[in-house]
Amino acid sequence: MANREKNKKTLLELAKLPENSCCADCGAADPDWASYTLGIFVCLNCSGTHRNLSTISRIKSIRLDFWDDELVQFMKSNGNRAAKNFYEKYVPVFYYQPQPDDCEVLREQWIRAKYERKEFTEEKTERPYTAGVYEGMLWKKGKDNGQFLERKFVLSVHDFTLKYYKEDESKGPKATISVKGLNATFQPEKIGHAHGLQITYSVDDHTRNLFVYHKNGWEIVNWFNAIRAIRHVYLKTAFPTLIPWITRSYLKEGYMEKTGPLQREPFKKRWFILDSLDRKLLYFKTQLDAIELGVVFIGSENHGYSVRECVPKGTRGNKWKCGVIVETPDRQFVFMCEQERDQREWVEALKTVISKPMMPRNKP
Repeated sequence: MANREKNKKTLLELAKLPENSCCADCGAADPDWASYTLGIFVCLNCSGTHRNLSTISRIKSIRLDFWDDELVQFMKSNGNRAAKNFYEKYVPVFYYQPQPDDCEVLREQWIRAKYERKEFTEEKTERPYTAGVYEGMLWKKGKDNGQFLERKFVLSVHDFTLKYYKEDESKGPKATISVKGLNATFQPEKIGHAHGLQITYSVDDHTRNLFVYHKNGWEIVNWFNAIRAIRHVYLKTAFPTLIPWITRSYLKEGYMEKTGPLQREPFKKRWFILDSLDRKLLYFKTQLDAIELGVVFIGSENHGYSVRECVPKGTRGNKWKCGVIVETPDRQFVFMCEQERDQREWVEALKTVISKPMMPRNKP
C-alpha cells in the first residue's frame, strides 16, 4: 500500500512539471491520464482516442489506477517533451494542431497521425495533403433543397483554386473558388455530422458558404489540411502577414433578432457570424444558408465604433429582451438576444474586435 501511494505521488509530481502540465495532444491543462506505452500525459478527452489505439497506446489514470515501479520509471524516463521531439519533429507549419475545445475528429486524426501513422517522424514523408493537388468526393448540402449529395472537389496549387462538379463533369466545374479569401472551419453541430466542414468564400462582395462532410474522419481532416497547405503557399507569396490566419474559427456565432435602419421595423430572427479577421458581422436567415443577407462592418474605437448592452424601448416585434447596440459612424444597429448570457458574450466578442486597430486591408 505504501509503495502504491509512493508511485501515485511520483506520477502527480511528474504531471506538474512544466513539460507535462498540459495534455500532450491538445494542450488542455492538468492532465489526469497517461499512456504508459508512449510515456505521455493526456487529458480525459484525448485518452478516449488513445484507448482505441490499444496496440500502440495503453491508458491509465494517474490518480485512480495501480502503477507498478517499472511503469512509473518508464514515465520518468519519457514524458511529453520527449514524445513531442520524436512524434512531432517534422509537423508542417500549416498542419492544424488541435486545441482543447476543438471537435473530436480533429483531435482523433491528430493523435492517429502522430502515433499510428507516424506522419511527422521523418522529414520527407509523403503526405496526401502536400501533393499540390487534392481531389475526391465530398457530401455537399444543396443550396435549395437542403439535401447532401456527393460531389467531386478538386483543390489545386497550380491555379490556387478549389473547384467542385455536379454529376456531369464534362460540363466543367459548377464553381471555381479562389483560395485568396477561402476559409474552412469544422462545424459538426451546425451541419449535423461529426465530420461537418464549413467552407466560406467571397463572390461579388457577398459571402458564400458550402457545407460538406465525408464519412471518413481521416479524409475530411486531410481536406482541411490540404486547404491550409495551399492557403499557406498562397499567403507566403501574396500576404505573408496573414499566415497565422491560414484558416480561422469565427469569434462568435448564434441567433439574434435584428431590426431595420429606422428601428421601427419588426425584429426578425437571424443567424450571425462574427469574423474578427475581416471585421465583419455577417447575418443569415438560418445557420445553414449559403449566402448572407447582409453584413455590418466592425471598425475600431478610434474610428467611431462602440458596443454596449441596452434595454431598448418602443421596439416592435421582438420576442427577446436582452439588447445589444452597435454604434458606427453612419448608423446605430440594435440587436436582441434571448438570454443575458448571450448578450454578454456578444458584447464581449464585439468589444474584442473594436479594441483592435484596423489593418490596411480592412475596409467597410
